[in-house]
Amino acid sequence: MTRYVIGIDNGSQSSKVTVYDEHGRTCAVGRVPLPANHTPRPGVVEYPDDVLWESISEACRLAMDDFDGDPRAIAGIGLCTIRFCRAVLRADGSLAQPVQSWMDERVGRPYRAESTDAAYVTTSSGYITHRLTGNFTDTVANYQGMWPIDAAAWSWSSDEQAYQRTGMARSMLFDLVMPGEVLGNLTAGAAAATGLPEGLPVVATANDKAVEALGAGLQDPRSLLLSLGTYIAGMSVGDAGRADSTSFWTNFGSEPGKHLYESGGIRRGMWTVSWFRDLLGEGTVREAEARGDTVEEMLGREALDVPAGSDGLLTVPDWLAPSEAPARRGSILGFDGRQGRAHMFRSILEGIALTMKERTDDMADELGTTFERVVVTGGGAASDLMTQILADVFDLECLRLDGGSSAGRGAAICAAVATGLVPSFQEGVARFAVVTDRTVPIPGNTATYQQLLAVYRDVRPVTDEIYRRTREAVG
Repeated sequence: MTRYVIGIDNGSQSSKVTVYDEHGRTCAVGRVPLPANHTPRPGVVEYPDDVLWESISEACRLAMDDFDGDPRAIAGIGLCTIRFCRAVLRADGSLAQPVQSWMDERVGRPYRAESTDAAYVTTSSGYITHRLTGNFTDTVANYQGMWPIDAAAWSWSSDEQAYQRTGMARSMLFDLVMPGEVLGNLTAGAAAATGLPEGLPVVATANDKAVEALGAGLQDPRSLLLSLGTYIAGMSVGDAGRADSTSFWTNFGSEPGKHLYESGGIRRGMWTVSWFRDLLGEGTVREAEARGDTVEEMLGREALDVPAGSDGLLTVPDWLAPSEAPARRGSILGFDGRQGRAHMFRSILEGIALTMKERTDDMADELGTTFERVVVTGGGAASDLMTQILADVFDLECLRLDGGSSAGRGAAICAAVATGLVPSFQEGVARFAVVTDRTVPIPGNTATYQQLLAVYRDVRPVTDEIYRRTREAVG
């Protein structure tokens, strides 16, 4: 009998549940979009009501409706949820208040009680683990930032000052397990809500970026992963924690003892493409539909005829100012009348690629490594043009993988390891993370981008002063 594992990927935009067979092939998928965050006042960004659990349970039901195999052959569930969230629970495990998003200012500050019946403080994965299993357990690898965690020991801190600094008593915190270990088993109530078989092992993974990296097959330090989503990040892996770095930060990996190195990224990264698409209006949508395309597909085809460098149009995607430069803004420079919508579309993609080249070069220099290949995941990886531009800018082969959610694959790999479907994480990656196509650089384009990168590095020091003065004038 063929056996299966399930990967749960609860992301910022939607919850996705995928059933994989023991060979890593996708067998069924369920996806449920998340509603907009609730922002009742500045600095507060919450998930309304109980949408994280409701979206996951509905996505599970959709996946099971799509599954034509034997449910009794499902071996286990890997759980991956949004990182940097904070959930405050009552003693029975129910929400004492809405789950705080990673964008909520409170998650970066010490915990302060807002509910008189608060008994536990945990992550989004801890909360969903309790909903699935009834246990107060969580993966250690989803605790980063304002938590009393000992990152070197992969455990709660033994330093009492860490609890005072974070405002969290040890009694309020869940028990921790390592990635690839069982968190508990699916309760009868959770089975009824999800449509999954009662008693299934629920397996710990890590933070969503680390799980995505595992699902993308990232095990070699010479490989660079570019996650092309709402937040774009460059990632590499290694064995050592690096607390003293300046161009990247170290996070827990999806394998016990492994670490994920994450470069500076782009907030509202691929959002920029959606923004530009929507800016073009309904007429462009109808034009694309008449051609049998989406707007992105139509623009991507048109942009293939635009030369590398977009005839001098340069986009710098700093749409959200960093704390060290609060007046900084994004820039689109170089209009001279030659450019149309295809130039703007290509320039946006080039701006993303050039920014990430700059930031991952800094990470590589500090790590003392040289990247030999680029792996792309996320929604932006579906674009052939984006993939080609990345190959040209990085002057490296650019790889894409089979299937949809890399975080879902990573979660499934953890479940496969825990339940014995595969003997190791390495074998799990070999089965599940299958490369489907490779894009090689175009030498002439690479030469152009190498010159532009030198220009690109000089833009922000010039525009920062301009935007500072603009801010003083108009706010």
